[in-house]
Amino acid sequence: MFAVIRMRGVVKARKQAINTLKLLRLHRKMHCVVIPDNPSYKGMIQAAKDYITWGTISENVLQMMVTKRGRKPGNVRLNADEANRAIAMLKEGKKPEIVPVFRLTPPRGGFKHSIKHSYPRGEIGNRKDKINELLEKMI
Repeated sequence: MFAVIRMRGVVKARKQAINTLKLLRLHRKMHCVVIPDNPSYKGMIQAAKDYITWGTISENVLQMMVTKRGRKPGNVRLNADEANRAIAMLKEGKKPEIVPVFRLTPPRGGFKHSIKHSYPRGEIGNRKDKINELLEKMI
């Protein structure tokens, strides 16, 4: 599974990138979604690659993110049982009954590089396993 985080705004952006961000449910900066690893989502990631960062999420970071930042409709926090059920459904590829977007904070300690450049020189782009370090700072 991939974790996709929107890093930039869409002023002067291409329409295709704006539409792709809408389809990914990334309406604001510092929002994160967890998506399956399949070709259609990979194509969407490539269309919006100048505005997002993504990578393979580990199980413990996924559990931490769902437990702390997961919400039910109506902005209600999840209890432990609901969080475990949502994590199991995400791993199976099913749609859990939680809000699909995780609202994160800017990373503690700030960004190390310019947001506009690709990783590792900047903050956007494919981080592979390093996305977990960024998510831990943002949760």
